[in-house]
Amino acid sequence: MDRPDVADVAAAAAGDDAAFERLVRTMQGSVWRYIVHLLGDHALAEDVAQEVFFRVHRKLRTLRDPDRFVPWLLTMARNAAYDAGRSQQRRPLQLVGDQEFLVERTSPDPHLDIEVYDALARLDPELREAVVLVGVIGLKYDEVAVSIGVPEGTVKSRVFRARVQLSQTLRRGERDVS
Repeated sequence: MDRPDVADVAAAAAGDDAAFERLVRTMQGSVWRYIVHLLGDHALAEDVAQEVFFRVHRKLRTLRDPDRFVPWLLTMARNAAYDAGRSQQRRPLQLVGDQEFLVERTSPDPHLDIEVYDALARLDPELREAVVLVGVIGLKYDEVAVSIGVPEGTVKSRVFRARVQLSQTLRRGERDVS
């Protein structure tokens, strides 16, 4: 994951619009990927990601430590995704794997093929969130802990369990194809 320049975070917090634009350009892909994994809806994720950056623009001056911008941003993204899930009368962290997959899949996330995406979607929501933040978004364990509000050891445990389950699911899928 690309990380924003701390100087840009400080400048954006002080009102520098060009610095804020650089923050958005740097982080928009990671924020969108995180939200789409939470909601399972690509169009809704785009709307929520846009809302996240509006919130960030309004509240950035309240950030005390520019070095902690990424976990702070992803906490805002998580909260916005939950808000959107509630307002859509959907369960946040809805399992994407339970939805019908179209014959012609056009995944906006080229790093995940359909089998991996489906296996991720079938994970318990807490496990999926942790492994997406570490494995897809690229956060460190301590940053994930701050973002989702659990101890670092809990994050490590969830990521480990998610990786074991993903490995088992993908291996079963290979045997089923043979």
